[in-house]
Amino acid sequence: MRWWDLDRVMELEEELFPEDAWSRGMFWSELAHARGRDATRHYVVAESGPRLVGYAGLAVFDRTGDVQTIAAARDHWGTGLGARILTDLLTAATAFECREVLLEVRVDNARAQRLYERFGFEPIGIRKGYYQPGNVDALVMRLADPATASTATTVNAETGESASDPVHPANPAASANPANPASATNTANPANPATSVQGTETHG
Repeated sequence: MRWWDLDRVMELEEELFPEDAWSRGMFWSELAHARGRDATRHYVVAESGPRLVGYAGLAVFDRTGDVQTIAAARDHWGTGLGARILTDLLTAATAFECREVLLEVRVDNARAQRLYERFGFEPIGIRKGYYQPGNVDALVMRLADPATASTATTVNAETGESASDPVHPANPAASANPANPASATNTANPANPATSVQGTETHG
């Protein structure tokens, strides 16, 4: 994700999260930490032709990754796009040398929870009223070994596990200083060859 993607990101953000959408400034703040030797963020967008159909972001603090946001356009639910984007984040977490990855998911979002479980995430707690203004609890999930998950999990085009708003915290995480920031990616989605996932240009 780069600054020139933000118009399309905000369009999808406001469509999917009308009550608690991130502001443009929040995305700008995250992207400010996504480049250079001290990068602590990895943000990606998924495109189908000229259209932006998904995006996601990872923050890193003290070798712990935190999935900040992940979203897929409604007409791409069930295509495996969510799994492809998550795979990209876990590949980035491995490049950051993360020992674990955390995320929050709505307790009523069973579809997203199934996706995360398939990647090896396990529930570790509940955050009461985390999603506002709906006052919906968040299930906190943890993946202990992102290196294994990022290489062993593939998109299942038949079941097409994908989700929107599985993770959408109110505030981005604080910055960190990992030894090795993630590299940029540009890989095709096997469930939809026309869709590409493109990452931030971070450099070690």
